[in-house]
Amino acid sequence: MDVTVRDLDGIAEWTAAARLYREVFGYTDPAFGLTPRLLAALRRNGGSVIGALGEDGALVGFCFGFSAVEDGEFYHYSQAAVVAPAAQGSGVGRLLKHAQAAVARRTGARTMRWTFDPYALRNAHFNFAVLGATGIRFGADFYDEPGTDRVLVSWDLDPAGRASPAGFSLAEAVVVAAGERFAAPEPADRAWLRRELVARFAAGRHLVGVVRPDGDPARVAYQFRPGDAA
Repeated sequence: MDVTVRDLDGIAEWTAAARLYREVFGYTDPAFGLTPRLLAALRRNGGSVIGALGEDGALVGFCFGFSAVEDGEFYHYSQAAVVAPAAQGSGVGRLLKHAQAAVARRTGARTMRWTFDPYALRNAHFNFAVLGATGIRFGADFYDEPGTDRVLVSWDLDPAGRASPAGFSLAEAVVVAAGERFAAPEPADRAWLRRELVARFAAGRHLVGVVRPDGDPARVAYQFRPGDAA
């Protein structure tokens, strides 16, 4: 898809971004909305408010984030990225993330962080295989609601520092049944996988890949490495 990726500016573009955010996630409750004024504040105070516009000028993708710090590490936190259904799978998400990385570098950040649903296989593939991010923490019910488990990933803004998921042993991986779109679709499998993920992260392991072992369509393997190797 031929798109232009750039910072969004002005009330019309911020309003369009807030609308796309609600539409893609299916949010109808005002509590889950996003306001143009928040985007204005982020845009003018070191945050990222980036859009992907199609040839006709319509917004087909959007991401936003802000600067953050933890234990002395200054990083950029990517709160959300959305792509219109018609543009999904066309590389728009990758373009948005790299544009956001450029904003982060200008603020002095060396890493970018965000969370994702660890059971959603398309998201896992994008984060690990496409971008080369590293899962550094597991958040059970991250948003304080059932069904909102998340893995926090860190993305090194220097490509040389990114993790490679190649060359791992199945004996050291967490292997579980999987469908086409989600790992552990059955409740018992999901509960088991959740416990395994909690245990691996608690032991200081980092998640660097979620792959189909030997191309097996019925299973996925969560690849971990020691934290100091990520």
